[in-house]
Amino acid sequence: MAFFQRWWRQQTNSTKIKVQELVQSGQLEFINGGMCMHDEATPHYIDMIDQTTLGHRFIKDEFGQIPRVGWQIDPFGHSAVQAYLLGAELGFDSLFFARIDYQDRAKRLQDKTLEVVWRGSKSLGSSSQIFTGVFPRHYDPPDGFTFEINDVSPPIQDDPLLFDYNVQERVNDFVAAAMAQANVTRTNHIMWCMGTDFRYQYANSWFRQMDKFIHYVNQDGRVNVLYSTPSIYTDAKYAADEKWPLKSDDFFPYADKPNAYWTGYFTSRPALKGYVRMLSGYYLAARQLEYFKGRSSSGPNTDALADALAIAQHHDAVSGTERQHVAADYALRMSIGYMEAEKLVASSLAFLAETRSSTGIGNPVTAFQQCPLLNISYCPPSEAATSDGKSLVVVVYNPLGWGRDETIRIPVFTTKLVVKDSEGREIESQLLPVSNSTLRIRDHYVKAYLGKIPMETVKYWIAFSASVPPLGFSTYIIETAKQTGATSTFSTVFTSEGSENKTIAVGQGNLKLLYSADEGKLIRYVNSQNLVTASAEQSYSYYSGYAGTDKDPQASGAYVFRPNGTIPIKSQNQAQLTIIQGPLLDEVHQQLNPWISQVTRVYKGKEHAEVEFSVR
Repeated sequence: MAFFQRWWRQQTNSTKIKVQELVQSGQLEFINGGMCMHDEATPHYIDMIDQTTLGHRFIKDEFGQIPRVGWQIDPFGHSAVQAYLLGAELGFDSLFFARIDYQDRAKRLQDKTLEVVWRGSKSLGSSSQIFTGVFPRHYDPPDGFTFEINDVSPPIQDDPLLFDYNVQERVNDFVAAAMAQANVTRTNHIMWCMGTDFRYQYANSWFRQMDKFIHYVNQDGRVNVLYSTPSIYTDAKYAADEKWPLKSDDFFPYADKPNAYWTGYFTSRPALKGYVRMLSGYYLAARQLEYFKGRSSSGPNTDALADALAIAQHHDAVSGTERQHVAADYALRMSIGYMEAEKLVASSLAFLAETRSSTGIGNPVTAFQQCPLLNISYCPPSEAATSDGKSLVVVVYNPLGWGRDETIRIPVFTTKLVVKDSEGREIESQLLPVSNSTLRIRDHYVKAYLGKIPMETVKYWIAFSASVPPLGFSTYIIETAKQTGATSTFSTVFTSEGSENKTIAVGQGNLKLLYSADEGKLIRYVNSQNLVTASAEQSYSYYSGYAGTDKDPQASGAYVFRPNGTIPIKSQNQAQLTIIQGPLLDEVHQQLNPWISQVTRVYKGKEHAEVEFSVR
């Protein structure tokens, strides 16, 4: 629908009226109806719902139609979530696709089980099932029936005065192909997809030949041919009253031949995947704030981010299988959408956070800023405020439907700071040194993203505990301490090299991580609440991709996962541990080799560990 919308905006009123007539008559049908044909392995289900909703809303507004058929012909394997959540529960009557494992397809061709009832959820039972058809081959017509300009398929030549008159020959070819498909399909209805990749760009060439085939094949009488739609085909299948096999799990993993499992894209372009996932959460929060404040017809909104995120769910987008310039375009569109949404979030939070006048009308005056590069410890608002003695107001928003207690970390320049809640009460806070690996990458990536190098080097994180209500926000103030001693607590820093203990315990609550001082590595963990003690080991490895040979050319790549062995990464020397301990959290800093470092965190009151690693 993203492409159709672009075309639709450019059409005259007369063309739009003609298209609307074709839609109303059923000659033109919208299937699937999402902004794109989303992947089914790498997107979050919320993003799949959102992008489908945007496309369906457009169809409903412009044509008054609701799509009936799911059409996921190209994603590289299929999830049961698609069957029930984006199929049955969406109101679809059927779902069709092309890609399943080559061995699975061969078995289904033999057993006539390419068309099934797919039950996507065991708990939801029959309410989650949908009639599903897998194409007998790929999403293209049988061999000999592609009619792009200068294509290899012979056209029908029906002038008997010409030497290459071939009507009967081409009719026989058509009937043979139809019967071959009928022999692997239940009921007496089959569907051909006319067109394929780069083979549906010149409509006149296709329709001229299809018109001739329909005329001459029907005149022949052995099979009946008609222009149809997936909905008409679905209705015919339902009317046949056939008993269909039941399918109840995923169509994963997908391989199209030996040694060609399309699972490489599960991790291809991980940075793009992370960006999509991060902005998905941000979009949800921005929409909530947009609602709380009230949508403005002229001010900033979430539309650009919604559109960019929608097309980023495509099976050649978030999957990571696109070319580099295409990936850059997806990221650029999302960043433009983020900047627009950022303005909305700032104005909405200001509106909600400001005190109201006696008339009850908000008077937002505070300029809220956000820090999208906080992951590399770059946050100009906090750095500026804490370096020149100003107070920094921090608003923490919770988009979830339950309350949260989280530890907030913000980079600062100075150490003489206190943190207060919205009532002016001082709360406990902790100063932690910024890790060496973060300092090394900070300047590089700020320069890459913003075109400038930071003037100063940040030294510390200030951490404090924030308690935030569901669908709400809490306000905190970071300011310069006015009394000696009333400042944030400095973390205690020591190294394993100087430790007298053979085992170092990290963590202050129920969860403790135990490290060997001699070996410089994690050896076990203890949870005192549930009385669990277990050995633990952490390591890094990499695999080299199979390059392919003349005899076996299938190489590893963005689509296909085919490793050529796994290689463990060993530390060049004993990895010295730097342990940072304080009232809110403990950290363990490790430089495993010149290009891998990590920070492991255990928060007070939490029963999980957080590992942040940097690979340069």
